[in-house]
Amino acid sequence: MSDIEVIRNVFRSGFSLEELDWVSWVEPGRTGVDHYPLWGPDGAEEVSVGLLLRFPAGAHGDFHEHLGHELMLVLDGTLDHSDGRSFVKGDLIVEGPGTRHQMSSAEGCTVLAIRTRPAAPREARSGEVADSRAGVYAAQER
Repeated sequence: MSDIEVIRNVFRSGFSLEELDWVSWVEPGRTGVDHYPLWGPDGAEEVSVGLLLRFPAGAHGDFHEHLGHELMLVLDGTLDHSDGRSFVKGDLIVEGPGTRHQMSSAEGCTVLAIRTRPAAPREARSGEVADSRAGVYAAQER
């Protein structure tokens, strides 16, 4: 029998989910993001991963490229994409292999994220970060 983890009634607390053992995601280019692993790689190489992500207001991930698909379901708050779009509670975002982005949240959010393969850190190319977001990211890095 496989291990089963149940997080009962995740809707009850507006996704603060304080009883979970959130872990700070410490990685170059990433600021303030906490995560709660649902599953991860069993060996040295990541095949797929499922995470709950918590972005306090002003938090952001690194700029990266996906080597597989990524599914993100916004559970609470607003998730901001480096292309200038924002996604709100209930939005489901599916990005394919080769997509590049940096996710952030000006107001804070909680997200369910599933990756079929790992992501690789990248530098943003000209035009990959919307003008409206470029100043936000520069300010967050200060």
